[in-house]
Amino acid sequence: MCTARRRSPWLFHMNSGSCNGCDIEIVAALSPRYDAEQLGVLLQGSPRHADILCVTGPVTRKAVGAVKTVYDQVPGPKAVIAIGSCPATTNVFIDSRTLEGPLDKHVPVDVYVPGCPPRPDAIIQGVAKAAEILAKRGNNPQNAEPVVTFVGEVQP
Repeated sequence: MCTARRRSPWLFHMNSGSCNGCDIEIVAALSPRYDAEQLGVLLQGSPRHADILCVTGPVTRKAVGAVKTVYDQVPGPKAVIAIGSCPATTNVFIDSRTLEGPLDKHVPVDVYVPGCPPRPDAIIQGVAKAAEILAKRGNNPQNAEPVVTFVGEVQP
């Protein structure tokens, strides 16, 4: 990872069965009102071009394979952000037979941004924390031990 990208986190967003509330807040974080682009945040169309994987939703049975595949496609070093309460705890869907979550059961999670949905400023704070974790990992893809961090006002 080059120095410029270390300061400019590139995100790939994946919905693993959410209600889209968190997805809307991610879009709001990228809007001019919250202006996540001031941190150099760019939303990428391919996981192969991203540094940070942002996952929303409680991880459904149909999505679990895709989550693992997308995680493997993000080049290392990488970070994972669980956005919202669903990927952290499966939230109100905890006893559903259609779920395989929470997210950390399938891929290592570095940053949790709790809330239903979390505020855009908390999402930006989570992205900044993930970028900080990536900077500490350096250029070593094997240095992937998760650094679990909670941001925002509420912790699951």
